[in-house]
Amino acid sequence: MKLLRLGDQEPAVAEVRATLTYLGFLPATPRQISGSAERAGADPAAPPDGSASGPGSGSTTGISPDSPTSPTKPDTAAYQSSGVSPGTATTRDVATSLDAATSQGTAASKGLATTSDQAASTDPGIPRDPGAGSATTQSPGSKLGLARDAPVATPAPSTVPAAPVVPADRFDLSLDRALRAFQQSRGLSVDGILGPDSARSLEEARRNLGDRLLYHSPAHPFAGDDVAALQERLSNMGFDVGRTDGIFGPRTEGAVREFQRNRGLASDGRCGPHTLRELKRLRRTVTGGRPDVLRESVRLLARGSSLLGVVIALDPGHGGGDTGVACNGLCERDLMADLADRLSTRLIDSGLESVLIHAPDESLTEQERAARANSLEADLLISLHTDGSDSRHAQGVSAYYYGTTRGSSAVGERFAQLVQREIVSRTSMQDCRTHPKAWDLLRRTRMPAVRLDLGYLTNEQDARALGTTQFLSAVAEAVLAATQRLFLPPEMDAPTGQLHVPRVAGRS
Repeated sequence: MKLLRLGDQEPAVAEVRATLTYLGFLPATPRQISGSAERAGADPAAPPDGSASGPGSGSTTGISPDSPTSPTKPDTAAYQSSGVSPGTATTRDVATSLDAATSQGTAASKGLATTSDQAASTDPGIPRDPGAGSATTQSPGSKLGLARDAPVATPAPSTVPAAPVVPADRFDLSLDRALRAFQQSRGLSVDGILGPDSARSLEEARRNLGDRLLYHSPAHPFAGDDVAALQERLSNMGFDVGRTDGIFGPRTEGAVREFQRNRGLASDGRCGPHTLRELKRLRRTVTGGRPDVLRESVRLLARGSSLLGVVIALDPGHGGGDTGVACNGLCERDLMADLADRLSTRLIDSGLESVLIHAPDESLTEQERAARANSLEADLLISLHTDGSDSRHAQGVSAYYYGTTRGSSAVGERFAQLVQREIVSRTSMQDCRTHPKAWDLLRRTRMPAVRLDLGYLTNEQDARALGTTQFLSAVAEAVLAATQRLFLPPEMDAPTGQLHVPRVAGRS
């Protein structure tokens, strides 16, 4: 797909704007608000709030009625009592009609006499005001016999020009900010560019549980927020869905089947109307907790502290024609291929099994890399990268693991923290800490996965370190030590930076 960014004007931009408005990242435009009011007044069979049924209801704005950012609907009671259409009335029309309907003795506009003055002219018991019938409205002080104030002049109509209307298909600054906020909330790279990852996440975010029939499709698995909501509910009730990643895989299907058997339903693994009805009945039975974290921790401890037989999948960043970041005479693709070879040798010497998931001349997508790691049934996946920035001052090393607002990989988070601390303690790199992300490589792998960004090639200090064999060897030793510490029980754990894993006899 074509990448869209600030300043572009394409029909697809209008769809993105509507989706972000529906999700609450953009406010509704005045045209959308007035259109909703007109539809509510024109269609007597419409719901009282004039709301749509959801993303697929055919609404042109795509705003959910339950969204906390849905526009406030105008009060139509005053319009109806005055006989003014809410969709077409101007401010002057509304004010005039409301004044005529109240009969409170308020002064009418355009120089007409007040109701009280008219009554005084016909009742002999009430003295006539000298100024009655004049073209200007008299102040209260003149009617009490006090000094007369100057006539109250009718204010001139406002001449402030209306704000320019931005075309819906224009990628403007407000859309750029909304897209960045969406990317941040979904664990994506915050760059303000609508690429494949952001477009896929926008589509998944529109899905609500109950919008479609969910089942396991190996070739094209269902993915979206509706799947994540289903996984979250099943997990809260004690069913093993694995990670709450929003992908309907085999473990989610098994959890659905087990739930259906417990509720006396046909155990077909499909989440349809009957299953949804039972889920709704038990929605508030059990909430909170992280059973997925407990299951991951138990499986990890069950392996024991020995590294023999542990399979580590290594993913050197980029490859083939994709060179990655290239700066200061260094190339990310070549550096990470060299580091992967060093790390693989060190892992094998210590009794682990290490597998490179692609050759240096292969350039794979993140989904393809995740599929290869899953086919190997590896215990851990480590993806090796460097970073780059427009600012030459950006520097440091960081680690990433799978995590969203709905859940995260507990073992992945633990391993990322261990690796980050070991690298920082053994090198002079700046500590940029660990962060949860929802990148495909981290999301679609069935094993704990960590991505390491080992410095900025655009920074002279980081590039100088990355170009030395001492640094690459220190990183390999840090990753090996973190792997050993991951499988150690807490009482056997060693201080950061002090653990050295010996080579297995006969492999040195």
